[in-house]
Amino acid sequence: MKGIILAGGSGTRLYPLTKSISKHLLPLYDKPMIYYPLCTLMEAGIREILIISTEQDLGRYEQLLGDGSTLGISIRYAVQPKPEGIAQAFIIGEAFIRGERTALILGDNLFYGPGFQDPVWNEDDALVFGANVEDPERFGVVGFSSEGHVESIEEKPACPKSDYAVAGLYVYNSDVVEVAKSLRPSRRGELEITDINRFYLQSGELSVRLLGQYDTWMDAGTHESLFKASQFVKTMEETRNVKIGCIEEVAFRKGWITAGELMKLGHPLRHNPYGQYLMRVAGRGSAG
Repeated sequence: MKGIILAGGSGTRLYPLTKSISKHLLPLYDKPMIYYPLCTLMEAGIREILIISTEQDLGRYEQLLGDGSTLGISIRYAVQPKPEGIAQAFIIGEAFIRGERTALILGDNLFYGPGFQDPVWNEDDALVFGANVEDPERFGVVGFSSEGHVESIEEKPACPKSDYAVAGLYVYNSDVVEVAKSLRPSRRGELEITDINRFYLQSGELSVRLLGQYDTWMDAGTHESLFKASQFVKTMEETRNVKIGCIEEVAFRKGWITAGELMKLGHPLRHNPYGQYLMRVAGRGSAG
């Protein structure tokens, strides 16, 4: 399976913070925001990843993450000339996907919990995640039948049929490129991811997994939600003595890098808590 992180757009909801920097490079507590979706893909075992962003921002991501080799993964980059919808990512990434199953994650979304590490990602059906939210009208909304079966997905409905929004993590089979190419722009002028989900729903190939009580999804695309997401990460890290979104640790836990390589990554940062954490994890790994 391959993974795509969509980190484009102009980030106007976060102005003036994003007038001179991509929102996905903003700090979400102690790490760049993009670390969290990258970590989610890595936790699922995905090692080939494409980051899509604007032409002016792409170099900053390359400076931050390189080719991924220090993490035991492969990271490539592609330009999104204009933000024309989430589904556009599959057209941009066609050569990268090359007929494989692909997970697309939005660069400003934080996922945390056991529900995102299940091997069901590798099944044949398309897979999306449903999260109970207070403001479903801001999202794609899942509608259920009286028997509890998924019967509709609507984009930002004025009268939502449920409180379950489709979270910004989507897993599709290799047909998704052709499906994306067949779409017509919506009234917003965008290729809507909801239209892809509708296609798979109508063909009987869509699974919707509702998030459990131990799963967390947060969209950090506004000032308030960015602050709340930072608070969440800070609280979890302090109370559990772990790091959330720590890509170096995930690479080590997966066996993609050695304890020595992790120690080497932590050493330049040894004077701050993040580097000290990496070195502690590496030390425990060496002892084990």
